[in-house]
Amino acid sequence: MIKKITERIFPALIALSAFSVSASAAFYSISGLSKLFAGAAFAVIVMAASLEVAKLVIASLLYQYRKTLPLLLKGYLSIACAVLILITSMGIYGFLSAAYQETANKEGNSEARIVLIETKRDNVREQLIVYTEEKTSINEAVAELRKGLSNNKVQWRDKETGQIITSTSSRTRKALEKQLDQAIIRQTEINSKVDVLNEKIFEYETEIVETRIGDGSTSELGPLKYLSGLTGLPMDKIINYLLLTIIFVFDPLAIALVIAANFAFEKLRKPTKENLYGETVEIDEDEADKRMDIIGQNGNEGLHYDVESEPAEEFDDDSKTINDTEAKIQELETQLLKMNSNPHNTGKKVAAMTSKIQNQIQKLRDEDNTITY
Repeated sequence: MIKKITERIFPALIALSAFSVSASAAFYSISGLSKLFAGAAFAVIVMAASLEVAKLVIASLLYQYRKTLPLLLKGYLSIACAVLILITSMGIYGFLSAAYQETANKEGNSEARIVLIETKRDNVREQLIVYTEEKTSINEAVAELRKGLSNNKVQWRDKETGQIITSTSSRTRKALEKQLDQAIIRQTEINSKVDVLNEKIFEYETEIVETRIGDGSTSELGPLKYLSGLTGLPMDKIINYLLLTIIFVFDPLAIALVIAANFAFEKLRKPTKENLYGETVEIDEDEADKRMDIIGQNGNEGLHYDVESEPAEEFDDDSKTINDTEAKIQELETQLLKMNSNPHNTGKKVAAMTSKIQNQIQKLRDEDNTITY
């Protein structure tokens, strides 16, 4: 019981997997084709959807009727299925490449914005360098002026007493004080400008950090950047190789799973054969296994199974064997009479069945003669 349930669940899992992969491939392909032909998106969606369904039907058709389809039709359907796989792969490539390009464009815009901010920051830094040098020179000038004020001394000899008198020069002091005041004013202006420039640089640095953090493409393209640095190849080439690998596996896998699902469900069907009346009847599992053993041992189609598979009766009781043979002959003759008496039994199939029954009757009679002898 469990074995039968397992045998039925596994084909269902194969079919479910085939459906999911086929549906995913169809979705990506239809989306990609609609982006490639954006001018007629709805028409492309309808066309691509019908082609996707037709592709799966063709794959099942080629497997189910592989022995009976005309050669020309089978060749055309095989080529059509291969072309549809290429179209689906092209649509998947378009969809995935568009998604990558969108992320790459976001990163490009963020990088351009960061470059612009860095340019502004560098300009401010250059101004800051100029003002910093000027601030240094002014600080030195202020120090010198203050030093000059402290050393503003004039010595002269008194004519009456002959002593040397030291005093300050009011004129020099006024000149130094005026220069010092101007230098201090300029120093104050430079300090305020330096503070403003430092604040601008800080704002630009903050904006750069926020731009990098707010850009999600950095994390999305992180693995590609790592592979690019590891292999030395540009990211565009790496993503191209990756997309080609995906499309060469995606849709062919869907078709392979569809064929595998057909094969698995076919194995669930019980084997059948035609009876004497031309009707299709099921073969018991034991009988089918015996027939497969005969085919494996003898290399034929198991056609002699009906005669040779049953154990041969001993010929000790010849009368019993002859009576059984006559009974079989009478049964076959009755079936033949019924077939010939029915006016609706016409055509090649009935003629073939009549010939088959007659051959069996003749064979039984030959065997009967052999036993009698």
